[in-house]
Amino acid sequence: MKVPCWVLRLIIGFVVLCKTRGVVKLPANVSVPAVLVFGDSIVDTGNNNNNYLTTAKCNFPPYGKDFMGGIPTGRFSNGKVPSDLIVEELGIKEYLPAYLDPHLKPSELSTGVNFASGGAGYDPLTSETAFAISLSGQVDLFKQYIGKLRGLVGEDRTNFILANSLFIVVFGSNDISNTYFLSRVRQLHYDFPDYANLLVNSASNFLQEIYKLGARRIAVFSAPPIGSIPFQRTAAGGKERRIVEKYNDAVQLFNGKLSKELDSLNHKYPNARMVYIDVYNPLSDIIVNYQKYGYAVGDRGCCGTGKIEVVLLCNRFTPLCPKDTEYVFWDSFHPTETVYKQLIAPIIRKYLEKFY
Repeated sequence: MKVPCWVLRLIIGFVVLCKTRGVVKLPANVSVPAVLVFGDSIVDTGNNNNNYLTTAKCNFPPYGKDFMGGIPTGRFSNGKVPSDLIVEELGIKEYLPAYLDPHLKPSELSTGVNFASGGAGYDPLTSETAFAISLSGQVDLFKQYIGKLRGLVGEDRTNFILANSLFIVVFGSNDISNTYFLSRVRQLHYDFPDYANLLVNSASNFLQEIYKLGARRIAVFSAPPIGSIPFQRTAAGGKERRIVEKYNDAVQLFNGKLSKELDSLNHKYPNARMVYIDVYNPLSDIIVNYQKYGYAVGDRGCCGTGKIEVVLLCNRFTPLCPKDTEYVFWDSFHPTETVYKQLIAPIIRKYLEKFY
C-alpha cells in the first residue's frame, strides 16, 4: 500500500519533534503543531533580507555572530530571537524560518514559519515609512501560507494545524518609538491617548482577520519599555542618558488599552484564546536591575558605542564589546540573545496553560 506523502511528512516531523528537547511540558492531550509569527524586528528572522527598499535589515556581520556559526540571517540580534526560542521551548524545532526565505523547505510549513518584518507596526504609516511588510501584507503572506499548507497536508490537517497552533503577535515598538515620538508625524493630529486608540483599533481588526482565517490561540505581546532602550536614552534622556519616563508612561497607557481590547475580543469569540503577554515589566526589571541578572552593562548596546548604532550603523567595521553576554542590549534597540532567553522561558511557562 502506498503511503500518502503528507503522512510521511507527519512521521518525519514527529521524529524531529522527539529529537528536539523542549523545556516546557505540555498539558495532557495538548498538541502544538506549529508556531506562526507576525510582527516587527523583535521577531523577524529574515523576511526583510530581499526587501531592497528598506534599511531595516541586518543580514550582514556582526549580526548573527552567535547564530549557527556566525551566519548573519536577518535576525536583529547576535543570536536567536524570541521566534526561535518559542519553538525551541515548545520542542517543535530549533528555530523558526522566515516565510520569505528563498531556501524554505515545504516540510517546514506544517511546523510553523515567520511573517514578521523589521520596521512594521500596527499603524500603517509606520510600515510605509520603513518600507516594511505591513499588517495587511503579513496577512497576505499568511493566506499564501494556508494555500500552500492545504496542498501539502490537505484540508482537514490544515484546519487542525491552524486551530491548534500558537500564533504570536509582536507590534507597537516602532509605532510609539519612531512614528509618534521620533518623527512626531502623528503628533500633528493625535495626542497620545488618541494615537493609542488608533493602534489598538488596528490591532483589533488584524486579530479578527487572522481569526477568520483560522487562528484560535493568539499570544499578543505588550509593547516593551521604549524609554529604557539605549537609542531613546541617547535621543531624549538628556546628557545623563536617563530612562525617558514619558515614553514608558505612554507605552503603559497603550498596553492597558490593548489588554482591555483582548478581553473584549475573547468575549466576542468564546472559542478563541487571545492572551495578553506582559513583556514590559520583566524586560524593564532586567534593564533597571541588570546586575541582579548577571549583566555588567544595561544602558548601552554591545555594538559600537552602544548608544546609537543599529542596523546599517552596526556593521563589520563597527567595534564590538569584548563579551556580549555581559550586555542587556546587542545594539541600541535590540536585546542580546541571553536576555531573550531569560524572558521567553518564563513567559511560555506562565502563559501556555491559558491557551489550552
